[in-house]
Amino acid sequence: MKKSIVLLGVFFVMLFSCTSKVAEVKNISVDELQMLLKDNKAIQLVDVRTPTECAEGTISNALEINVTADGFENIALKKLDKAKPVYLYCRSGGRSKIASELLLKKGFETYNVLGGYNAWKQKKK
Repeated sequence: MKKSIVLLGVFFVMLFSCTSKVAEVKNISVDELQMLLKDNKAIQLVDVRTPTECAEGTISNALEINVTADGFENIALKKLDKAKPVYLYCRSGGRSKIASELLLKKGFETYNVLGGYNAWKQKKK
């Protein structure tokens, strides 16, 4: 009985020590995004809002890929470079988090802009 308990304990230690770290979406603030854009205008910045929302204003040089459109992932795979990080934003941060998670599963390094375009506009005032 003691031997079984010891073996079970060793099994669990090995199981949990061998698990790989799961990639997760990273969040950045609009302040951090502003600094990135100041240093490098060529970052992959994606606006995942609808075309109607984008028509109301967008961040310069952002690529518009509507996360609610059919084929979002396929469009993103065609337009984005997996070798470079992708920074995503929406109106307030919810849809861009979903888009970030979808692209993360496809092998992208993703950053969700906290507060989205609303926070960006507030900073610009």
